Amino acid sequence: MKQIVQNYKSGELALLDVPVPGCKPGGVLVRSAYSLISTGTELMKVSEAGMSMLGKARSRPDQVAKVMQSVATNGVPATYRKVMGKLDSYTPLGYSLCGVVEQVGDGIDDVTVGDLVACAGNEHALHAELNWVPENLYSRVPDGLASRHAAFGTVGSIALQGVRQGESRLGEVALVIGLGLIGQLVVQLLTASGVRVVGADPDPARCELAERMGAVACGDPASAAVEAAVAELTGGLGVDQVYLAAGGGSNQPVELAAHLSRDRGRVVDIGKCRLDLPWNAYYEKELDVRFSRSYGPGRYDPEYELQGRDYPIGYVRWTERRNLACFLDLLARGRVDVEPLISHIAGFDEAVDTYRRLKDGELKALAVLFRYSGTAAEDPSPAGAPSVTVPAVRCEGSAPAPARAAGTPVRLAFVGAGNYATSMLLPHLARRGGVELSAVVTTTALSAANAQRKFGFAEATTDLDAVLGDKSVDAVFVVTRHSSHADLTCKALLAGKAVFVEKPLALTEDELAKVLAAVEESGNDRIQVGFNRRFAPLLREAKRRFGARTGPASLRYLVNAGRLDHGSWYLQQGSEGTRFAGEGGHFIDTASWLLDADPVSVYAVATSGNEDLQVVLRYPDGSTATISYVTTGAAGFPKETLDLVADGKVLQLDDFVRASVHGRKRWVSSRLPKARDKGQSAELASFVKAVRTGGPMPVPLGSLAATTAATLAVRAGLAGGAPVTLAAAR
Repeated sequence: MKQIVQNYKSGELALLDVPVPGCKPGGVLVRSAYSLISTGTELMKVSEAGMSMLGKARSRPDQVAKVMQSVATNGVPATYRKVMGKLDSYTPLGYSLCGVVEQVGDGIDDVTVGDLVACAGNEHALHAELNWVPENLYSRVPDGLASRHAAFGTVGSIALQGVRQGESRLGEVALVIGLGLIGQLVVQLLTASGVRVVGADPDPARCELAERMGAVACGDPASAAVEAAVAELTGGLGVDQVYLAAGGGSNQPVELAAHLSRDRGRVVDIGKCRLDLPWNAYYEKELDVRFSRSYGPGRYDPEYELQGRDYPIGYVRWTERRNLACFLDLLARGRVDVEPLISHIAGFDEAVDTYRRLKDGELKALAVLFRYSGTAAEDPSPAGAPSVTVPAVRCEGSAPAPARAAGTPVRLAFVGAGNYATSMLLPHLARRGGVELSAVVTTTALSAANAQRKFGFAEATTDLDAVLGDKSVDAVFVVTRHSSHADLTCKALLAGKAVFVEKPLALTEDELAKVLAAVEESGNDRIQVGFNRRFAPLLREAKRRFGARTGPASLRYLVNAGRLDHGSWYLQQGSEGTRFAGEGGHFIDTASWLLDADPVSVYAVATSGNEDLQVVLRYPDGSTATISYVTTGAAGFPKETLDLVADGKVLQLDDFVRASVHGRKRWVSSRLPKARDKGQSAELASFVKAVRTGGPMPVPLGSLAATTAATLAVRAGLAGGAPVTLAAAR
């Protein structure tokens, strides 16, 4: 079998062929499905191995003390041989995995062959294809919990034990210093316990993620933001608990903990950071400093871990194994979500390169999983692959609405007046006859006033409720940041308005389901998403000339997206979703419109850091569409090029400037003399016409939902490394 190992003397990492461990009594043999890299503990070990001997000594003074004691007892030559022999040998890596029981040892009756279990221990839950795991270091995975999520069990138990040591109580306020993998889990566990959480980390992306996961506020520990948030939540009294989940040699976390704790607060050390306690600060507040020892009671006790001797529950409620089972239960019930923490999944055969990329900083990651080959490594699902549900659409096709009286203008309200609204939408509407720009709503008064002055809105306001309650407003345009689209769309639908919402319609499956629930509740399905490319005159003409097809098609869509400017809000993935989640719906919608169908599955792969994506869509008739969404191309190359091949014909689109169709006859458009027309004007005309006449909306609601679900499935596909089935809701 294969196992990843390291030589601590040389720092060499290797994927070795080693013998399969025997299945001893008191444990089970487990075939790994996923194992989790601890980007804190394991990378520290990997980095130490690459140091010089002096560097190793400085980093591990505890081991130096043992060496000196051995010198005193056994002499220099014997100690040298012993130390060199230990250093110059392979040591294992890993301590958290999920896999399938392959063999059951004597004395084990709580699991059977084929059961899915989560395993713990730096000697038993290793990055290896097979591991023997003693009874108290595994727990059965609840039904329905994905194996890649269950692989977080050990790390989750570490976070859970830290929270238990803090004795958090409902309504308290906690500060989590360090928002790495453990810190993110601590934030979620505290939030699930009814504790309000403030996070501190110098990485803005980690702060944004923690806020998305439930923290009230997060910020750089060196800034005033964290102190201000604590003061606001506690009335200036200080937090009840501080969790030190940071690493490194700085004493800042310990000092910050004292500064922001209340009198007689609790400080819990979970990570491995410097602990030079400032005596005056800790003495004056009489702070209670506690340590959290790994996964919980039983850790480092060989009678518990190796011999299976449990602690009586009446004396020790939460042991190592009970913590593991508890965390898995929280995952299964959705109280903790680890999917957003997964930065990368690598095949186990890429283990050495993955560690190298992590160590060199080439791969920036919070949580990295190894995925093992074989059917046992696949997550169970009815179709044998991950799936994303396309929520049921009750009204397929838009229901007619009453037509407006002849000569009555269509009154529009805009929510948001940012760059896209003012450059790509409002110029078309401001000069369109039969349209009245009724109101513009923004969160800042000045931007509303600017839009009113430039485009002639009758009213500029920050009061959204008043606009939604205005019965004279026919339609609402939602042109705000991505994170607010679904919520604002729901409000407008429930207020009885026709809605034009810029893409994306939703950033999560839950948001999409809420939008469709609002449609069902209100009976109002008058909605259009800003998928404008299907309305581009050049592309529509090319599709007409291509004509009907009889066989499956192959479509290739290259999107040369380019780099984002530093500071762009598109980079705020924690709150605004990924860049593809925000923009990818354009290209999926275009492909589906050209192929006259909605996709049934999505497969996605990415380069390091998920910057360049390859998204493969499969359609009911066997057609496929490949979308290459890249950010690393030449700036001078066209942004969008497309080829559609079927039935001996080829359609080509060159960045909405020129198109051609090759078949029995050849058609080539003339190069457009003006700026590219990507369909915004025609799209808006279709929407306004539907509102004015009460006729069907330009795109059926079912298509909008399917495109959004397919866009969301890209993230699931990247995380799972397998095609994602787009399953229709029953």
